[in-house]
Amino acid sequence: MTSPTVRRSYGVKGAPYAFLLPATVLFALFFALPIGYAVWLSFRKVHVSGLGLGAGARSEVWAGLENYKDALTDNEFYDGALRVLGYGCIVVPVMLGLALLFALMLDSERVRLAPFTRLAIFLPYAIPGVVAALLWGFLYLPDVSPFYYVLEKLHLPQPNLLDGGPLYLALSNIAVWGGTGFNMIVIYTSLRSIPAEVHEAAKLDGASPLQTALKIKIPMVAPSLVLTFFFSIIATLQVFNEPTTLKPLTNSVNTTWSPLMKVYVDAFAKGDIYSAAAEATLIALATLVLSFGFLRAANRRNKQEAAG
Repeated sequence: MTSPTVRRSYGVKGAPYAFLLPATVLFALFFALPIGYAVWLSFRKVHVSGLGLGAGARSEVWAGLENYKDALTDNEFYDGALRVLGYGCIVVPVMLGLALLFALMLDSERVRLAPFTRLAIFLPYAIPGVVAALLWGFLYLPDVSPFYYVLEKLHLPQPNLLDGGPLYLALSNIAVWGGTGFNMIVIYTSLRSIPAEVHEAAKLDGASPLQTALKIKIPMVAPSLVLTFFFSIIATLQVFNEPTTLKPLTNSVNTTWSPLMKVYVDAFAKGDIYSAAAEATLIALATLVLSFGFLRAANRRNKQEAAG
């Protein structure tokens, strides 16, 4: 028979796995399994026999890389990727720059009403993306926007933000307005963890607040900047809510404005879940490559700085 001491030892060693089991099961059922099924569908297609009528006329067969080839040669998918690239070149640097600026301002000793200011900056992030897009869409429409009314009374130019190049600025503004607060909180939390001795040493050395921010604070919160950049890349490649919500308000946003919108159209409008699965897999692979490529470059730079 097994002694009580041995049974107790087995129980202690197995306790962590017992705690991890519910999360592991949920992860497998609602994350890993759907991803695996989508990848499986991306290698399949529907084969139609004859006129496609009757039982057995339509069957699912192996397609190999055909769906991926079609996706990569699809002009709509390619154009959507280019639009998202231009959109990301505006959103990511502006959003992270503002988040870093606000975090540094809140971390300053001279700031007043810091809790209220912090909450005010973070609050837009708590508003759902669809609601935020609807609110901004109302402000972008010349016929109903109070801003256009003021510009008209002042006899100032009234730009159409829902057409042409300004459309990128309009969409980017929604993302920046909603995402800056979250990134600011991440960076601000990292700033608050800097030891007080570091700030005191900087003061003793005669460093100004600007010098302290540039030479001490920003380098010490570099890991947080990498993390927020990582999240921003993922969110940019998966942009969907903003253009989909603004689409009824302007003809400049088509149904395939972004790659994720193209996936939605293929899956639910055209009923081609196999092509949609291939496109979704390509988006996931692009996100994976860009994210890990950036993380690897950041880690390599950190190692070089540590060795130097």
